[in-house]
Amino acid sequence: MKLTKRQEEIIELVKKNQPITSEKIAKLLNVTRAALRPDLAILTMTGILEARPKVGYLYSKKGNNNIIYDYIKEITVADIKTKPVVVTEDTIVYDAIIQLFLNDVGTIFVVHNGYLTGAVSRKDFLKIAIGNTDVHKVPVGVIMTRMPNIITVMDEDSAYDAAKKIIEHEVDSLPVIEKVVTEEGKEALKITGKVSKTNITKLFVNLCSM
Repeated sequence: MKLTKRQEEIIELVKKNQPITSEKIAKLLNVTRAALRPDLAILTMTGILEARPKVGYLYSKKGNNNIIYDYIKEITVADIKTKPVVVTEDTIVYDAIIQLFLNDVGTIFVVHNGYLTGAVSRKDFLKIAIGNTDVHKVPVGVIMTRMPNIITVMDEDSAYDAAKKIIEHEVDSLPVIEKVVTEEGKEALKITGKVSKTNITKLFVNLCSM
């Protein structure tokens, strides 16, 4: 297993300062705790570091579980993606909220002419619901986050990379996209699935059941 530069720096910091908390590691590396989470997860999963509640991280000198890490890196987005909940830009917010809860999802993706143009999360719906806006009149296109401000993944990306994006960008779900060329010769994004926190959780549960 090849470690990243940051992962190697984390190991050295733990060796010199163990036990050390994630807060202190983040401060020494001048990054946020959120940015460290994927690296710390990998280092503990592979046995290189040991995480002790209310104590911090210790260097375990093991690293015997590299095979697990390598196996996970081979799992792709295509292997774990599920069907996304999709609405059009002219869908009324009230109807979109109903779809959100009927399908028990955290994010709804928005399309125009069949192509991905945006996304709406529970937070977006909450913001408009507690305001004075009439959710029976406003279309989703008004409140959605538009491309290119949406983090996406593709079938060939690894499940690990998808999980890392979810953590780093603090989102509930990522759309799985395929780049296509429209009849007008323009590049567009076709949504083929989604990867959510639930997908990632199910993956790790299945791995532990093997």
